[in-house]
Amino acid sequence: MFDSVDPKSGLPIYLQITEQLRRSVAAGLLLPGDQLPSVRELAARLLVNPNTVAKVYRDLERDGLLETRRGQGTFIAADAAAMAEGERRRLLTGELRAVARDVHAFGLDEEAALDLFRRVLKDEQPGRKDRR
Repeated sequence: MFDSVDPKSGLPIYLQITEQLRRSVAAGLLLPGDQLPSVRELAARLLVNPNTVAKVYRDLERDGLLETRRGQGTFIAADAAAMAEGERRRLLTGELRAVARDVHAFGLDEEAALDLFRRVLKDEQPGRKDRR
């Protein structure tokens, strides 16, 4: 879930952590009621300023993805499962927009692009071993 952050990335650390959390919820890796590491623990693990993690937690709590229980810690919110579908769509839409721009830039027509996507989608099925 929280593998690492890349300080050399063009994406701010705050957004890297936010996206990792959002992706983990969208993928079902984090479920409602799951407890997150404390701010200090996660900051130490990622080698970042605790204020950065605190801001991520605060903003995601405001968005309804997290909830803080006084004296217990920070947890994935109860209604995060309902939010997960919207989150999956949001993340995939962003990725597909980038692919669509490339399709147009490379001059592929819609049918060729869809055919290619179908082949890649089939090749990337979970459990499939003969990926190209």
